[in-house]
Amino acid sequence: MSTTRPAPTRPRNSHSGHYLRGTRIPTLLFTHTSEVDRHVALVVEGLIRENNSAGTPTVLGLPTGSTPIGVYRELIRLHREEGLDLSSVHTFNLDEYYPIDPQSIQSYNRWMRANFFDHVNIPEENIHIPRGDLPADQVDAFCEEYERRIAELGGIQLQLLGIGRTGHIGFNEPGSPRSSLTRMVTLDPQTRADAASSFFSAESVPLQAITMGISTILAARKIIIMALGEHKAGIVRRTVEEDPSPRVPATYLQDHPQVTFVIDIAAASRLTAIETPWMVGRVNWTPQLERKAVIGLARELNKPLQKLRESDFIEHHLHDLLRQRGPVGVIRDRVFAGLLNGISTHPAGETRQTVLVFSPHPDDDVISMGGTLITLADQGHDVHIAYQTSGNIAVHDYDALRHVDFVRELLALFELGTPGAADFDRRVREGIASKNAGAPDTPEVLAIKGLIRQTEATRAAVTAGVPPEKLHFLNLPFYQTGKVEKAPIGAADVQIIAELLRRLKPFQIYVAGDLSDPHGTHRMCAQAILQALTVVAAEGLKPEVWLYRGAWHEYEPHEIEKAVPLNPEIVERKKQAIFRHESQKDAPLFPGSDQREFWVRAEERTKKTAALYNQLGLPEYYAVEAFVSYQGQL
Repeated sequence: MSTTRPAPTRPRNSHSGHYLRGTRIPTLLFTHTSEVDRHVALVVEGLIRENNSAGTPTVLGLPTGSTPIGVYRELIRLHREEGLDLSSVHTFNLDEYYPIDPQSIQSYNRWMRANFFDHVNIPEENIHIPRGDLPADQVDAFCEEYERRIAELGGIQLQLLGIGRTGHIGFNEPGSPRSSLTRMVTLDPQTRADAASSFFSAESVPLQAITMGISTILAARKIIIMALGEHKAGIVRRTVEEDPSPRVPATYLQDHPQVTFVIDIAAASRLTAIETPWMVGRVNWTPQLERKAVIGLARELNKPLQKLRESDFIEHHLHDLLRQRGPVGVIRDRVFAGLLNGISTHPAGETRQTVLVFSPHPDDDVISMGGTLITLADQGHDVHIAYQTSGNIAVHDYDALRHVDFVRELLALFELGTPGAADFDRRVREGIASKNAGAPDTPEVLAIKGLIRQTEATRAAVTAGVPPEKLHFLNLPFYQTGKVEKAPIGAADVQIIAELLRRLKPFQIYVAGDLSDPHGTHRMCAQAILQALTVVAAEGLKPEVWLYRGAWHEYEPHEIEKAVPLNPEIVERKKQAIFRHESQKDAPLFPGSDQREFWVRAEERTKKTAALYNQLGLPEYYAVEAFVSYQGQL
């Protein structure tokens, strides 16, 4: 049986990386996603340069998806700027959907070429990717040949992996045998649901795939598995802290002698060393850690903070906290006062200020902080909203056609014939009718869908008390690919935001600091804002920066630094503002793993936070929205 391994030493050339205690797989934590990317790329670079020096080939096993894309971008940079020669590299990709055309935009073949192979000097004959276009009766022979080619090259030297929320590695779904080799598999419903956004619907996701087997993966000399974001936190904990099980194929990695799990702080959030670090060793009791432990204790015991006793601390392994930060009465009062002082009925103060709310998608503002938005407007502040992306890929075709029908009937009703209108109408309808499942929209259809989101956002903002002239539709370039997969944040994105900051000179800004967004747009939008803030800070512009969460989760009580109480009337107005986003109501195109409507998520979340505050002995409110001050890390 696998046992917890001792933590290796701190890695060299790392500012924040360190190995966590209490894990069955050595688990290397970095604060920032970019540090994960750089570390893994440096490991790959080191292997390639070492082999190049010895005149031997390098054999890599490679994954696809949002997790490794930063690694590939860093390897491309190393190739272009630091002379990394990949001409002796051989690659074997983990998997591919079946059936799928290699040129399809969802094909892993096309993805790898667009995001890596087209930008480096790996010879075409050295690139191996499972074929999704083979006749079914040829798949078994292809899989046997795939295994033979790996063996001919002496096996995979370094295998990179991501992890699915079912615990799959490659497409080895729950129940995959440890002895499995490259083969055809049937995809788990959760895996298909997670892939739905890339195919624009769950129905368009293939039912099967070709994947390297568990045995193939475990035969690699060294393995690095990566996980980024809070939506991976649960499966990360299951993989590195619990017994191996066929139900979680990634747990088989516990038996590999040279494996490292590399994660960011969001993916680590449910690990014992992060969630309750005092359970795996002695800690330095900072005010933040004290607050987390005491609030967690109160919630576990279902007691108000001020009713916690010394025996409660001792019985729950917190005696060292009493020794370092006690006595118990001082600790109770300190944590209670911190929460109480964070309650803010005037979130921007009582003097009129300019406030800028950044909304990654056109509805994040009202869904995530609509009550605070209403409060700010009602209190007379000069409130502006900046919508960073159009959100145009998240509109159903039938909604676009409904609006096209309306325009056509409107023009006919008032006999307002417009030159080119009929031809435009025809092109739009043909573009939608001829689109294959999972294909991107035509530019005309994307423009219509973007206008739908823009007009909905305008009506929602007006409902919240923000007039149209205070709205800024930025349409950041990184988003405008027409696909779920986005371009990297560039100088143009940062410049657009910096110009808005210079023009408005806000006292306070609000940023979606959500690391659980399954599509990554929130994370990328936040990166663009923070880079722009660095630019304008050099010019003397330094607004207050508050982070809010997206539609998927709320901050935990120990994290909250500003809690804005909402009364029933404000909650109702917030709900009405969310309703203005008609294209996202009932059945949004990309709901994530949570199937509840956005207004339900928003209302239940804010009421839950209020209930937690009440449970902790704080004033009772109808609902609460939560914020965290930006301290230079996200």
